[in-house]
Amino acid sequence: MPDSAAVRVLVPARFRQGSGRLCLDFLRTLRFRNTPEVTEELADPEALTAWVRQCGPCGEGPVAAPAPGRVAEARALREAVHALILAALGPDGPAAIPAAARARLNSAAAAPLPTPRLTPSGALGWHSDDPVTATLALIARDALDLATSPALLPRLRPCASPICGAFFLDHSRPGARRWCSMDTCGSRAKKAGVRARA
Repeated sequence: MPDSAAVRVLVPARFRQGSGRLCLDFLRTLRFRNTPEVTEELADPEALTAWVRQCGPCGEGPVAAPAPGRVAEARALREAVHALILAALGPDGPAAIPAAARARLNSAAAAPLPTPRLTPSGALGWHSDDPVTATLALIARDALDLATSPALLPRLRPCASPICGAFFLDHSRPGARRWCSMDTCGSRAKKAGVRARA
């Protein structure tokens, strides 16, 4: 985690999704990782609650604001997920993850998950008495599954933008996707290319 004094804070109206996995969407809450523009989106309990509402399965029901200490736990889990992804993409695979990050992921993954429920309208909904903890458990389990899936790892890649820092799972048929989003990073790169050629 970068020095907190150097991290800008932003709580967006909507969080970025579309990486192809819940754990990778969660990584996006630290924008512009490893750049001078690094920006923290999980600024406070309200921001964590907003992320769980938007991105987690329990967004329809009430989500109580977590205690301030839970934000630090969520950020630490995010950094453990990041460490696992980097290890999984490295030559030694997921076994190379630091022991503390492995322990944090395993602990979070052991928490109770949301349970399915049939809503009065006949749709499938999800419930948890503690949606934040349940969503963090899903994130940890998703990261563990992704990092140990030989079929998926070749399609897991970082965005080609040098300032983005996001990862995505490339579901395209040729497997040649370069950007986490064509609307943001891809568009910026194309515009920069046009300016450079002009």
